[in-house]
Formats: sequence, C-alpha cells, structure tokens
Amino acid sequence: MNQTPMTIRGAQKLREELDYLKSVRRPEIIEAIADAREHGDLKENAEYHAAREQQGFCEGRIQEIEAKLSNAQIIDITKLVNNGKVIFGATVTLLKSDDEKEITYRIVGDDESNIKANLISVNSPIARALIGKEEEDEVVVKTPGGDVDYEIIKVEYL
Repeated sequence: MNQTPMTIRGAQKLREELDYLKSVRRPEIIEAIADAREHGDLKENAEYHAAREQQGFCEGRIQEIEAKLSNAQIIDITKLVNNGKVIFGATVTLLKSDDEKEITYRIVGDDESNIKANLISVNSPIARALIGKEEEDEVVVKTPGGDVDYEIIKVEYL
C-alpha cells in the first residue's frame, strides 16, 4: 500500500474534521432524519430526502478521511536535522530571477495545498523542481507560461 506524505498540521486538520463530522454533524443529520420522518409520507418528503443525501455525503467524507489517515506517512519536519536540502515539509524562500521578487512556500501533501496560503503540493511542478536542491541553487520551473528561474535563498524546517 502506498503511503501518502502528510505534515503534522495536515493530519491534525483532518482529525479535527473527522471528529466534527462524527460528534456534531452525524448526530445533527440523524436528528433531521428523525424529525422529517415524523412529517409522514416519506415519498414526497423533501426534508427527509435532503437529510438522507446529507447523511450520504457525511458518511462518504468520514470514510475518505479515515482512509487518508490510515495511509498517511506523517512527517514532523521540526524533528529532522536541517541540512539545507529541500524536502517534504520544508519552508523555502525563493528569489524569482526575472523580477527579483521573494516568495516563500511550504511543501505539503495534496490535501493541505493552498496556493493562497503559500502551501504547495509536493506533486506540483515547483515542488518537484525544488525537492533535493539546496540553498543558493538555481532552479528552473517549467510552467504552462514558460520556464521560470528561481534562486533558493533559504530552506527552513519549521
């Protein structure tokens, strides 16, 4: 079975969502189904059908999260010795060669990625170009708009 890398933060967020779904959302939906049943004929009961549909989504998400957590290889980057290499979980500060702009990214698992929060997937083109490189290395990232050159300024294990 393939393990999926995940940061401690990513695993924690999934566990929090799982706990919420099991302890809050699931009971709410069960109550909504019970309330809707009291309204009589289930064939034409929109509330009942909506609640059953929500139950399906909720149970599906619970199974999905449990599967992700069971296949997760949780990596605590703060416990690793920083040898200056870009690895999964590292926070990397880059200098874009063409406009001299600095940008900082953290390399995370697919579920955690959020470009607006500068969290990039380990499977993204930029992360794949960075993995294994070191501070002061030049990196060329192939993008749909053409090649983009970066210099790695800093690699942190936060």
